[in-house]
Amino acid sequence: MGFIISLLNHKGGVGKTTSTINIGAGLVELGKKVLLIDLDPQANLTLSLGIPRQKYTIYEALRGESELVPYTVKEGLDVITSTLDLSGAEMELINEAGREFIMRELFEPVREEYDYIIIDCPPSLGLLTLNALTSSDYVYIPLQTEFLALQGLAKIKQVIDKVRFRLNKKLQIGGVIATMYDSRKVLNRDVVETIKKFFGKKVFDTLIRETVALAEAPAQRKDIFDYNKRSNGAKDYLALSNEIVYRTENPEEFAASLRKREKTEI
Repeated sequence: MGFIISLLNHKGGVGKTTSTINIGAGLVELGKKVLLIDLDPQANLTLSLGIPRQKYTIYEALRGESELVPYTVKEGLDVITSTLDLSGAEMELINEAGREFIMRELFEPVREEYDYIIIDCPPSLGLLTLNALTSSDYVYIPLQTEFLALQGLAKIKQVIDKVRFRLNKKLQIGGVIATMYDSRKVLNRDVVETIKKFFGKKVFDTLIRETVALAEAPAQRKDIFDYNKRSNGAKDYLALSNEIVYRTENPEEFAASLRKREKTEI
């Protein structure tokens, strides 16, 4: 059964969609089969991969008009596309019974087909995001290494804790991804240290460096590996994908390694 991971941050511009696409592509590079869910009405993930408008998107699935209908981007990588119509979904579903669990039910028939299902959440904490969290095993939080990106972290953690308590007991913060990192900037280094103080060992060791290739790839409708496999962006996302596989598929070993590191640092 595949792992379901939500990428969440209610602040825009932190590299959430970029990370969703390139973690997915990185996992494919490691031999995994991946399904990406574009849950953002802006449909940036769909646009970034150059996927044409589909008859059935996540909007139709949430409304009960279709099952999940994947679009194959390349071998091993499928996408459930989005559309601007999704912006009205929260109002349309507000009176639905069990509205928080619609996505969980949609995933049941396809979960066995994929190693990883990764959800690109909208930059809000509404019903769409609630559906993603209710169906997920893990939440990853992408954080730009700038001062303003730190604002609202407590709110994100509060929402995740409430969902775990009331709707999804297995949900946990699986990791924090530091994005747009430049080691030459003192501020970037300070922000990473602050993130580590707040989230501890949940912060991934891999830092996603700021690189032009990551900005250029969506313009060419490609993931970073298809666009420039030798770039720092490709190297970073492959390293991050390796970390994700290790954490999710070897949780006991990972937990033991954390305890060992904590003892060493004391």
